[in-house]
Formats: sequence, structure tokens, C-alpha cells
Amino acid sequence: MLSVFHPPTAPRSSRRSTSTNRIALAARTVTVLGTATVLGLGSALSGYGTDTAQAAPKAVQPDTYEGQVEVVRGGAEDPEVLTGTVFNDKNEDSTKDRREKGISGVAVSNGIDVVTTDSDGVYELPVRDNMTVFVTQPAGWQVPVDEYQFAQFSWNHLPEGSPDLKYGGIAPTGDLPKAVNFPMAKSKATARTDQSCPIASDTQAYDMTEIGYARDGAVSDLAQREDYGGCGVLLLGDNVGDDLSLNPALKDIYRDTNGPIRAVLGNHDMDFDAPDQSHMADTFRNDFGPTSFSYDVGEIHFVVLNSIEYPLPAGSDRQYNEKITAEHLQWLENDLENVAKNKQIVIASHAPIVNYREMVVDNAPELYELLEGRKVITIGGHTHTLENLPAGSQRAEWAESGIDELPFRQLVAGAVSGDWYSGDLNSEGLPFALMSDGAQPGVMTLDVRGSSITPRYTIRRESDELQMGLGINSPSWREWAEQAQQWQDNDKEGDAPELGDAKVIDRAELESGEAWLTTNFYTGNSESRVEVRIDGGRTRVAEHTQPNTGEELRDGWEWTDPYGATRNLQHDGNVPTNSSHLWRYELPADLSPGTHTAKVTATDEYGREFTETIRFTVTEERTDQTG
Repeated sequence: MLSVFHPPTAPRSSRRSTSTNRIALAARTVTVLGTATVLGLGSALSGYGTDTAQAAPKAVQPDTYEGQVEVVRGGAEDPEVLTGTVFNDKNEDSTKDRREKGISGVAVSNGIDVVTTDSDGVYELPVRDNMTVFVTQPAGWQVPVDEYQFAQFSWNHLPEGSPDLKYGGIAPTGDLPKAVNFPMAKSKATARTDQSCPIASDTQAYDMTEIGYARDGAVSDLAQREDYGGCGVLLLGDNVGDDLSLNPALKDIYRDTNGPIRAVLGNHDMDFDAPDQSHMADTFRNDFGPTSFSYDVGEIHFVVLNSIEYPLPAGSDRQYNEKITAEHLQWLENDLENVAKNKQIVIASHAPIVNYREMVVDNAPELYELLEGRKVITIGGHTHTLENLPAGSQRAEWAESGIDELPFRQLVAGAVSGDWYSGDLNSEGLPFALMSDGAQPGVMTLDVRGSSITPRYTIRRESDELQMGLGINSPSWREWAEQAQQWQDNDKEGDAPELGDAKVIDRAELESGEAWLTTNFYTGNSESRVEVRIDGGRTRVAEHTQPNTGEELRDGWEWTDPYGATRNLQHDGNVPTNSSHLWRYELPADLSPGTHTAKVTATDEYGREFTETIRFTVTEERTDQTG
């Protein structure tokens, strides 16, 4: 599958390299050239910009309270059956008092079986020797949180504890207790039909320095927002980078966010010394909770689905697979039996089911078959890209894997870490870290109105008005890009090739018909429209480079975003030669010598409109030759 994802035992510098996509090793430096938008200047956070078609989300105060699941000690009446009560914790002390009533109809699971509580809030579940038992929070209720704001809705049962693991795993839990009770409090915030639900993917800090970058970057943005108190934050996996001793530090930097926090297991969050799949997530389960679970907010049923299979059989050429195992598929099928057929479902998994380059999850067709007839949006992280692929999209690469047409919208949520915190530091001391598709570090938010969901992406330390980067893709730039790639591939031997002014085009380049103004519209897709006006002239429509109509991936320097690629090629960073959200407009051959201004307006499928400008210069002949 994706060769960019390396085993944790590989040298740190190799974790972001690939030859297939011509991705260079990511380190720490990026140079900003003069373009329409300067990166990382820390503009004030202002929610939706004035150019958008939707009003800014309203502040939502969370109904969270600190507490925990209640474990009633004493021997169980039947060691094969776990019982307990889901109850209204009116005094918010996490203890079921005699006057506190149970809540009926709430789903409780042992990771495979799903039951619902009776009229008294009581449940009974079959016991598994190694299980995480959890409750599905209904809309209108709120489970307690710990001191870090992480939702408390599960309990681990592992009588003998984990095997000897580097990061500890789960301590012995002993015999089955008399009861496990799940407290909840009534919540106006989770009952609201309008919600904002941030998805923070791939914080992926490998050390405390990178924990600090996350704290002062996209996590700081979340701490300043007040629009998601009901839904809370979902951390979409690769929360740390192999070193699970960083889990407490990760939780600490998120503690000031507004609303409950839940976490997804990523391929860098596992116990890599686990002897088998049953223990691959023991430390994660101890620190965060189950690897698959669900919860309701407003009119949406959220499902977190583990998409990582590890370890693989001896002799496998991969360390892990992006796959949903039979156990998790069975749980999902059982979970959905309690969900109305017409209810909107969001399936969140670390690995996206597909991305614009390929099918990612090995058994994607099997998952799609299980979800057939449902209203579903899938969202993933993992690839450090930002994508919005509508239902009905077609790719030759998907068809080869058994998916003729995308049945549901697929979102890829970008990354808090961007391109693994690569690049030079900006004026705020944060790595530029432009991602492999040219997008910048940030957080995706699902804005919910009833059962309607609108995604938006907030670039780290920027307002929502910043949604695109503009550049010039010319023959001379492509010649330089090829040289710069070879320089990186040769471990930067000799002097770096000089670019000169990337926004100068000569007459011969214009007349070749191979010089384009490029627009990287970060949240754009095949249903978006990008228009260009040069020097106040007629409005022209730009071409979407990856229209998703069944074609093969369009790959090569001519399909590249020079705005992002230039920065990563000059220093370090992942630079594949394609992007799902890149448009290009062929520059007219009759442009006169001198400086020109292009105004670019991008309109997404929801009617939100964004505008940027770029200035470039036409000459009769180039005087600043590259190379």
C-alpha cells in the first residue's frame, strides 16, 4: 500500500520517504517566496471569513463534568456474564445512588456483542477474557471526562494483565467485579441539532519538542474556539509517534479544548512488542479507551472504527495492514442494528478507506457492502493529505481494487503535524510543514445542521478565509524541480540548483502552451469551481487536475503545485507530483511584457467563495536562468 508509512523500528528520518511518489525526506527547513499569501504569520483567528456563505458557528458551552466509570467490587454472581447499570448521575459523583435512575435503551458493548439497557438501565453482556466494555453515549447525555477532558465511557477486563510490554499496557484487573456502572449527566450541548465537530488527525509528536509545536499550533487554535462544546474533539490517530510514554503529555496539551475529547488508534499508537493482535493496543486502551466505539451527538451517529491490523503473520513484507478485522466488522454490524436506517452516520478511522491515489483499507469493498443503504460519510487521516472526495467519484486505481464508484463521501482530515513538523520555523517558531499535496497543517471540522454535514479546514494559526495557495507552473520551473529532486535524492551533494524568480515567464514559455497559473484550493473537489481574471479582463474557468471521472492518477511535474513543492524542494519535505485539489489555467500566449495581476476566485460545492491574487511578470527572454 502506501510506502510512506514506515515501521517504527526504521530510522526516524526514513519515516516519511517514498520512491513511488517521489517524496523527499522531510527535515526542518522551508523558505517562503513572495506569493499571494504569506504562510504562518499568525493572523487573528476569526472563525468563518467574510467571503464564506455560511454564518460563523455559535459558541456552545460544554456540559462536561469530571468523573469515571463505577466499578462495584465483589464477586460476580455469574463469572461468564458482566452486568451493570447506565444511570443518570444527577449529583455527578460517578456513584450510582439509590435515588439515581437508570437510563433505558442505551447500547453497551464488549467489543463484539452489543446489548441495550432495559427499563431500569440494566445491561448484561457475555464475558470475554480480554475485552474493553463501553457505552454508546446518546444525544442529550454526556459521559464524564477525566482531568484532561478525555471522555470516560469504558472499562478494561484483562484478569492477568498485559504481557511484558515496553509501555506497560493494562495492569491485572482480577476477577470479574459485581457490576460495572456507566454514569452520564443530561446535556443540552449534545442534544443540539447544530454542532461543530473538530477532527484533529496525526498530531504525531515523536518527542517533547514536537509536542510543543502541536501545543502552540493547531491545538492552541482549538483552545481558542468555543463552537464545539457538545461534539468535542476527535483525535484521529497517530496521536504520538511510536513513543507511548508521550501519551500523558499529549493529553495535557489538549486539556484546554472546549468539550470532551476522544481518541482513535493509529499505526504509531500501538504496542509494537505485542505478541499477537489481542494485545497490540493494550497501552492505548489503558490510556484512552477502546479502539472501536460509537457515540451520538445531535442527529449524527459517530462510529470510530479501528483500521489497523497488527502484527501480521511471520514472513509478511509489511509490518501492519490498513484493514478492518472480522472482529471489528462484526461489532460494527451489531452496533448499527440499534441505529435507524435513515440516520446520518460518520465512520471515523485512522486510515482512510480510500484516498485519491488508491484504495487504502485492504477490505474496503467488504465495509462498503456492510454499509449499503445507509447514509454515511467516512473520514480518515494517516496519509497527511487533505481530501474531500464526493460520492460518485471514480478512479481507475479504485476500480482495480473492486470499487467502481465511491458509494459515500470520503474525507481525509489533513494533519496537526502537517508534513511531520518538517521545514524551517516561521515567525511563531513553528515548522512550516506543508503537506505532500501542498496543504498546510490544521484541523478539519464537520459543521452539522440537523443531518447535513459541511466540512471546513482551518489552517494552523490562520482564519478560515485562507483556503488556497497560488503559483506559476512553467517549463523553467519544472526543469528546476527535476534538478532539485535529483539534488535531494543524491543527499544534497554539491550546490543546490538555483530557482531564480519562479513568477517570471518568458515569451517562449507562454507560446508553448505549457505555462499555467495554479490554484491549490485546499478543500476543493470535483464539484468546486475555480475562476481566473487577469488584469481585470474576462473571467476564465481553470481545469481541475484530478477530476475523478474514472481516469488514472495524473502524475508528473506538470500536475504539481509549485506553491507547496517549491518550498519543500528547496529544503526538505514530501513532494509527490500530484494533488487532489489542484487547478491550473493556461496563461494566454499574448500577454504583454511586464507585471500582471491575476485574481482567483474559488467556490466550493456549498457555495462558499474565497478570493486571492497573485502578481507575475512576463519577459521577452529569461535573464535569471535556473540550474
